[in-house]
Amino acid sequence: MEGVEKLANEWLRIDKDVSTRTEVESLLAKRDVDELERRLSTRIAFGTAGLRARMEAGFSRMNSVTVIQTSQGLAHYLLDTIPGAAQAGIVVGYDARHNSRRFAELAAAAFVAKGIKVWWYEDLVHTPMVPFAVTQKHAAGGVMITASHNPAQDNGYKVYGNNGCQINSPADVMIAASILENLEPVTWDATIVRDNKLLVNHILIPVMKAYFSSVVDLVGDSMTAITRFVYTPMHGVGLRYMTEALQQVVVTKTHAREESVVGKKDLDNNVSDIMTVVQEQAMPDPDFPTVRFPNPEEEGALDRAITMAESRGIRLILANDPDADRFAVAEKVDDLWHQFTGDQVGVLLGYYVFQAEARNEKCTMLTSTVSSQMLAHIAEHEGFSVEECLTGFKWLGNRAKQLGSEACFGYEEALGYMIPKVVHDKDGVTAAILFLMACCKWGSPWQMLQSLYKKYGYFVTMNTYWRSPDVTTTTSIFQKIRNFTSPHPEDVGGRKVVRWRDLTTGYDSATKGNVPTLPSSRTTQMITCWLSGSVLDEGLRFTIRASGTEPKIKIYLECRSREYTTAKEGATHVLKVLSQEWFSDHRLIMEEKHSDYHDRGAYPREPMSDYPHYSSVSNRRRPYSTTGRLYDGSGYDGRYSNGQYILPLQPVLKCAYLQIKVTTGPVQSTTDRNPEATCQDPGMEVLQQEATVEVTAQVNMALGDMAKMAMVWAVT
Repeated sequence: MEGVEKLANEWLRIDKDVSTRTEVESLLAKRDVDELERRLSTRIAFGTAGLRARMEAGFSRMNSVTVIQTSQGLAHYLLDTIPGAAQAGIVVGYDARHNSRRFAELAAAAFVAKGIKVWWYEDLVHTPMVPFAVTQKHAAGGVMITASHNPAQDNGYKVYGNNGCQINSPADVMIAASILENLEPVTWDATIVRDNKLLVNHILIPVMKAYFSSVVDLVGDSMTAITRFVYTPMHGVGLRYMTEALQQVVVTKTHAREESVVGKKDLDNNVSDIMTVVQEQAMPDPDFPTVRFPNPEEEGALDRAITMAESRGIRLILANDPDADRFAVAEKVDDLWHQFTGDQVGVLLGYYVFQAEARNEKCTMLTSTVSSQMLAHIAEHEGFSVEECLTGFKWLGNRAKQLGSEACFGYEEALGYMIPKVVHDKDGVTAAILFLMACCKWGSPWQMLQSLYKKYGYFVTMNTYWRSPDVTTTTSIFQKIRNFTSPHPEDVGGRKVVRWRDLTTGYDSATKGNVPTLPSSRTTQMITCWLSGSVLDEGLRFTIRASGTEPKIKIYLECRSREYTTAKEGATHVLKVLSQEWFSDHRLIMEEKHSDYHDRGAYPREPMSDYPHYSSVSNRRRPYSTTGRLYDGSGYDGRYSNGQYILPLQPVLKCAYLQIKVTTGPVQSTTDRNPEATCQDPGMEVLQQEATVEVTAQVNMALGDMAKMAMVWAVT
C-alpha cells in the first residue's frame, strides 16, 4: 500500500479537478490497492494517434491532468523542433464527447502558457477540420479531442504535424519523451480561450467556408439530380457539416451563386427533400443512447436508419461515426438491405475517382496492407497506380503528402476514405459527398459493384480475429508460425506459398535482397502471405497481425475468382485450415469481425462449428428476421432447422451447440442438457456442466433487449 499511496498523494498534489480528486480519495479511503495500481502505476501511452483511454482519475487514464501534461510536452516539442512554432500556432478542436471541450480548453491554456498561438475552434467540429486548418493556417501542428467511435466512457487526444497529417515516428517517440520532462501543470486556467485575444484566434466560420469551398470544387457544375437518402450522424457532430456540404453542392449544381449559409437555421427545401435525417440520432449526445456501439460498422447500428428509410420508401442510407471521419453505406437491393463493407465502398469511390481523373496520367491511389486487392487489380487493367501502405492514415496521409498532386484517393477497410484535394486524413463528410456524386453518375451503387465484379472478378474477404490472453502468448503464436519451415512455410492448405512478407523480421520473398519496401518493426507482429490459385479460383492473400491496442490476433483474408461462390469457398477453406493448424492453441478464442457481405438474408453463411476456438455467443448482436430465417448478424449464422437456430459454442465443447428458437411466450432463461445425449469422452460431462453456466451467462448478457427467446441446451 505504501508505494501506491505515494502515487495517490502525488496525484492529489497536482490534480485540481474536483471529480477526479474525489475518485482517488475514495479509492484511498476504501484501500482499493488493485484499482489504485491500475490507475496510477503506469502512464497512458502516447502513440502515433496520440492518446485514447477511459475517462477516469489516474496517470493511465484520460483526464485533465494527463491532458495538461501531454499538451505541455507537445508544446515543448514544437518549440524545440519547428522554427517559428510559437507564431505559426497550433489548431485545437473538439467533438461532443463528455469532457471534450474542457480538455480542449486545458490544452489551449497549456499552449498559451508556453507562448504558442492557438487557432481555436469555438464550437464542435468533425475531426478532419483540424488537419484542414493546420494546412490553411500553416500551423505548427494540431490537436483534436475525440475518441472517434469508441464507447461513451472513452476520450482521446489526436495529434497532427505541421504537414496536416497524423504524426508518425519518430515524432511520437520524441513527444512522449518531452511529456515526461514537463509533468508539473503550469496552468489550470481554462478561461484563456475566451479572454486572451492576443494568442487565441477564433477560426470556426472562416475555416468552415474554406473547407466547404474545397468540397464543392470536387463537384463541378455538371452534377445531375442527387439521390434521396437517409442520413445518421450516430449522435455525433456530423449533421451540421453534412448539411452544409450538401447545401453548397445544391447551390453549385443549380448555379445559384449565393452567399454561404453557414449558421443558417432553416434548411433549403432542396436539401431537406434529398436528405432525411434520423431524428433520434441527429443531435450530439455523448451517451450514444440508441446504439450499443457508436460505430456504423457494428451490426444493429443502422437499424433506426433502416426503419426510417422503409417508412419513407428510400433505398439508400449514409452514415458517419460520431466524429464524422468515417463513412458507411447501406442500400436496399430488391427486398433486402445490403450494408457495404469498407473495401466495397473504397473500390466504388476509387473507381469513381479513376473515371473523374481519366486524363491524369499520374493518378496514384493508396490502400493499406489489410485492404482489398481489388482496386490494385483494376489499376493494372486501367493504367493508373495503386500503392500499398501500412495500416492507418498516419501512413496513407503522409505518403499522399509526399506524392503531391499525383495522390488522388486513399482508403483503408475500416470505413476510412481520404480525398487529398481536401484533406490528408480520412473524412467521412467529403467521402459522403463523393459517393453521392458517384450515385448520380451510376444509379445503384450495388449494381455498379456487381458490374465491377463481372468485369474484374470477385474479391471475397473474410476478416476475423482471435482473442489472446497476453502479449507473450501472441508472440509465441507468431514465432511458432515462423518456425514451421525456413524461411517460411511452403504451402498452406494444399496451396503453394508464392510470396511471404514478414514486417516484423524484415523479410519479403519477392523483393531484391528479400528486404521489404514497407517499413519493418520488431515491436509489431505482421505477416502477409500470398497463395497460389486452385482449379476454381485465382489465388488468395491473407495478413495476420497483432493489434496494437487490444489483446487480439487479427486476420484479413481475401480470395479472388471469376465467380462469387468459388471465391467464397476458397476463402472459407483457407480460414478453416489456418484456424486448425496455425491458431489451434487452446488459449485463443476466435471471434468473427465481419464478412464480405453485410446483408440481411441476401446470402447464407457457413457455420463456424468446425473452427477451433470459435466463440459463438459472446459476440452476438440482436438477430434479424427476414423471409422466415433468423440471422444473428455476425456473418456466420450457424445452422437453422426445425424452427430452431443453432449456434456453435466454445471449441472445448466440440459436440455442443446452443439452440435458440423464437417463441410467443415470455423470455425463458433456463438451460437443460438433452438426457438422451451421450459423449465418448469421459471428461466431457464436467466440461458440459461448466460450459452450461458460462453459456447461460454469456447469452443473458448478449441478448440484452431481445425478447421472446427460449434457450435449449443439447449435445449432438
